[in-house]
Amino acid sequence: MKKAYIFSMLFWGLFASCKNDGYHKIGPEEARQMMKETADFILLDVRTESEYRETRIPDSRLIPDYEIGARAHSELPDKNAVILVYCRSGRRSAGAARKLAKMGYTQIYDFGGIMNWPYETVKSREE
Repeated sequence: MKKAYIFSMLFWGLFASCKNDGYHKIGPEEARQMMKETADFILLDVRTESEYRETRIPDSRLIPDYEIGARAHSELPDKNAVILVYCRSGRRSAGAARKLAKMGYTQIYDFGGIMNWPYETVKSREE
């Protein structure tokens, strides 16, 4: 029974890292590595403006998930660009990644939520 459980977890772990619904699901470590190794990428935050102002990953660009359909074509014109997507916990980033893939974007990588991001963030100061 225990072997079957371990095998199942390994299988689903491998499956989750594969392309699904037209986008790739990756973890924060892989996203960080891609940022180091990829010369040109877009780091896309799909949370609300107030969440973005509070804390964000450096050099990220904000397009809230509910505005992807209206703003992606003008703000993300290269459909072959590497786009790394995140939100707070991973739910909105998955939905936004799925929308972008359906719109024809080809290199979408969802790395989940900022709450699981162990690297540098920028916090806005209260004024």
